[in-house]
Amino acid sequence: MNTRILAVEIVDELRGIIREPAALLFSIVMPVAFFALFASLFGGAQGGAVPTGTIMLATFGTFGVLSVVLTNPGIGVASDRERGWLRAKRVSPVPLGVTLTAKVVAALPYAIGVLAAMTVTSALLGTLQISPGALIRLWAALVLGALPFALFGLAVGFQVGANATTAILNALLFPMAIASGLWMPLSALPDFFGQIAPFLPTYHLAQLALAQLDGSAALGHALVLLGATAVTGTLAAVSYRHARS
Repeated sequence: MNTRILAVEIVDELRGIIREPAALLFSIVMPVAFFALFASLFGGAQGGAVPTGTIMLATFGTFGVLSVVLTNPGIGVASDRERGWLRAKRVSPVPLGVTLTAKVVAALPYAIGVLAAMTVTSALLGTLQISPGALIRLWAALVLGALPFALFGLAVGFQVGANATTAILNALLFPMAIASGLWMPLSALPDFFGQIAPFLPTYHLAQLALAQLDGSAALGHALVLLGATAVTGTLAAVSYRHARS
């Protein structure tokens, strides 16, 4: 893969995202505002070895990263396909794989921006108690662990239009966030949620993030996300072939 062409494509994608301030508001500002609200209300509670406010950085951070990585690449590829831009790419010197990789990579700085904004918010609220090493591991787990969600967003974007992609992905994101305990602990929800949560990849991403804070087992959650990456990667490839036909 030509790294110079990839860099140019990534810069173009970043500029495209900036040109859509409404999308940025929904993808970044809203998750941070949610986090600020809940952390100010419940972040000071002492629930165990790890302070509640720091635990919320992992769970709400999972939601924040997914709100960017799940939706932006998929909506971008759906918009390009509607405008015929993907068809034009097929006859351009730029390999389509580079373009799609750039769409996923371009979402990562915004995911990191969400995590940085939540970390600063937590520090200002006095609820952040985490070592620099654990904070780096937490960010890395969330950003890398979000890859299968980005691939799924691309798969949806190859199948339907931009508006439908937005509706479908958001319709999936919010219920999964609630059922995975991203906004409130599963112990505070009806037992039904605790039974279905292990079947959701969002739950395993949140648990992988929490493992960076409390040292609990992370291998099982990482393997689930690795399997999800293989499945969604295959789904994205099949969807791309369908979009070309």
